Formats: sequence, C-alpha cells, structure tokens
Amino acid sequence: MISNCEFNGIKLYGKVEVVTSFADIKVQVVDSFPDLKVKKVTSFADSCGEWEFVNSFPDFKIEYVDSFPDIKIQFVDSFPGM
Repeated sequence: MISNCEFNGIKLYGKVEVVTSFADIKVQVVDSFPDLKVKKVTSFADSCGEWEFVNSFPDFKIEYVDSFPDIKIQFVDSFPGM
C-alpha cells in the first residue's frame, strides 16, 4: 500500500511515463475513493501527487489497467496528494 507518498519505495511524484508493459506501478483511474489524487503539471513535479508526463527518462513508469491495480488514482485540478 501507499505510505508517506511512496509505493514499494517509489515516490509518487515526479516524471511519469505511460507504458503498456513492464510498468513499475499498475494504475486504475477512478472517480471516487482514490488512493492518491494526481494533478498533471508541466514542470516542478516535486510534491505528493504531482505528475509530469514525459516520453523518456521517467522517475517511474505506469500502466493503466481496468482491474487489479496497484493503486487507484483520481485526476484533480487542485489539492493533489493522499
């Protein structure tokens, strides 16, 4: 589970790459009761829940899934985090 804005030692903020296989974290997008609220940012993703989407050199990789996620996220415009 998530503790201190980390999942299995991976900090849940920073540069994120979306992949279809070999992801560090499997993510399900939900409308309610998320494990983490995520705000998309274009730079300085240095607070819990702030993700900057990149195509190379990510801090971690995610894969979108419909079932059996590692974590559930909800995209928000403000107040990201746990």
